[in-house]
Amino acid sequence: MQTRQTERTGPLAGVRVVELAGIGPGPFAAMLLADLGADVVRVDRPGGAGLGVDPAKDLTNRNKRSVLLDLKAPEGPAAVLDLVERADILVEGYRPGVAERLGVGPEPCLARNPRLVYGRMTGWGQDGPLAHTAGHDIGYIAVTGALGMIGPDPDGPPTVPANLVGDYAGGSLYLVVGVLAALQHARAHGEGQVVDAAIVDGTAHLTSMIHAMLAAGGWQDRRGSNLLDGGCPFYGVYETSDGGHMAVGALEHRFYAEFARLLDLPDADGLRGDLARWPELRAAVAARFRSRTRAQWTEVFEGTDACVAPVLSLREAPDHPHLAARATFAEHGGLVQPAPAPRFSATPGTLRTGPALPGADTAEVARDWAVPALRPAPDVPPTQESKTA
Repeated sequence: MQTRQTERTGPLAGVRVVELAGIGPGPFAAMLLADLGADVVRVDRPGGAGLGVDPAKDLTNRNKRSVLLDLKAPEGPAAVLDLVERADILVEGYRPGVAERLGVGPEPCLARNPRLVYGRMTGWGQDGPLAHTAGHDIGYIAVTGALGMIGPDPDGPPTVPANLVGDYAGGSLYLVVGVLAALQHARAHGEGQVVDAAIVDGTAHLTSMIHAMLAAGGWQDRRGSNLLDGGCPFYGVYETSDGGHMAVGALEHRFYAEFARLLDLPDADGLRGDLARWPELRAAVAARFRSRTRAQWTEVFEGTDACVAPVLSLREAPDHPHLAARATFAEHGGLVQPAPAPRFSATPGTLRTGPALPGADTAEVARDWAVPALRPAPDVPPTQESKTA
């Protein structure tokens, strides 16, 4: 039987999530929960979140529903608490203390629903000297050491990895792991709790393997000087004759041998094994890649164990043959977007709905969650006196 697009599927079907609208890693974490089947209700504020993204194209709000509430109005916090009473998880990304001032902090929420998992997404965390200061991904990954080790030039500035390392890897994914672990505890013991997901904590945790290598003497605390940071000539990016690039990751000897053979690299073993000759190896590899176009080199290495791939743009990626075959990207409502991940054999996630428009689902959520306070006041016909006034 084919599942209808509107049916709620996924391993989190039946889990209810309240998301207090924000920007960046909080919405992405809630999107991941929604992709996995959770019923995510986003509480949007009048006037929007201030990011300037067209709500109809904000993919981080897909598979969700939206209600519009003013938390600064007298009735706003009470309506949120009515939702909380029926929820399993709450996600918020305010600065520390803001949710408390609005009346929807952990204390009133857990008093209303002792089994609630209260997920907090911040950059600096709920405490510490910087907890109340503003910040963005680049600053969070800077102080953890992650930014400082990214980039091929030890004498140049670090390379900024968009906001993927901090906001989404160190932030969103750790929040999702945290709230799901806490949900398991709540269901087993009837006890909710607060999950403090700080981007600095998650990003630092991501560097565990590098710290291990550093302690063992296998990593220099200097970017562009190590096996995985661009310092190695057979783990890096090279320009092609048409201005494209190829990514090389031929670390293991057998993969390197295939890479060197297909690249027609002279004295391949001698260059690989002598660190003093690595600059010579890098120059030789660069010269070979500059002799053909990206498409030509892609054809040479396609389907081999040389561990070489073309560097594609965001618009090119969905058309890559492997990603197309796996349906790694999908189109929904005219928007090409990454498909839900990871994949489940029995309870697959789906693209059910497009981005939730602010407030568009208020009446529906009021009905489904049995929260009368969300229902708009009925229109009252004008009296005869008002007609003649």
